[in-house]
This record gives sequence, structure tokens and C-alpha cells, in this order.
Amino acid sequence: MRSAGTPGNDQQATFYAAIGGEETFRAIVHRFYELVAEDELLRPMYPEEDLGPAEDRLRMFLEQYWGGPTTYSDTRGHPRLRMRHAPFRVSPAARDRWLAHMRVAVDEAGLAPAYHATLWDYLERAAYSMVNTFDEE
Repeated sequence: MRSAGTPGNDQQATFYAAIGGEETFRAIVHRFYELVAEDELLRPMYPEEDLGPAEDRLRMFLEQYWGGPTTYSDTRGHPRLRMRHAPFRVSPAARDRWLAHMRVAVDEAGLAPAYHATLWDYLERAAYSMVNTFDEE
């Protein structure tokens, strides 16, 4: 039996399960939003006073994307990430700040190197795809 967070040869295991499931995703996303709460560039992009709903949405999205429960789609429909982010000015500076906070959260999760690299590759590509303005005002 292999432990969670250790890459193995089990092709049936989802990435979600392999890194520890909900507990791991909850920890990563919670840490990320702790940092967002103190960020003068990113915090205004979240209109809700309480970041809890945004935290839940991101966690559910990531869990579903990586093979966990389909709660995100069941409750919110198709992710449509670019469309959902269109009302917000996502500049390269905002992207970079988002990535910096997410890097802390992912690093602190203590994932095995192969899983860390896989998750980080996705997050970086996703963040770059969300940029919708090059105006840094």
C-alpha cells in the first residue's frame, strides 16, 4: 500500500485521491485565501465581504478538475473560467500576485515532487489564461 502524496503506478487512482483528497485541497485553498485577504491588489476582486464562498468555489473547482467530487458542476454548472473572470481586470501584475500566493499555499502542502510539479504546471497555465488586460491601472 502506498501512502497519499507518494507517486505510484496505480493508474486507477485519481490525482485528487493520491494527494490526500479534500483535506489537501482544503488546506491549499484556505492558505491561499488567507494571503488574498491581506493583498491590496487582489482583495478588491472579491466583492463578498467574507472570502468563504470564494474559497469554497475554488476548492470545489480544483477537487473536480483533479478527479474528486463533481460538486462544483452540480451546483454551478460548467466552470467557464474566462467568462466568470471577465468582469475583473486580471492584469499580468494580478496574475503574478495570484501565482505568488498560490505558490506559498502549494509549497506548504508538502506534496511529493511529481504531484507538486503537476499541480503547479496546471495552476500556472490557468493563471496565464485568465489575463484579460495589459493595462496595469
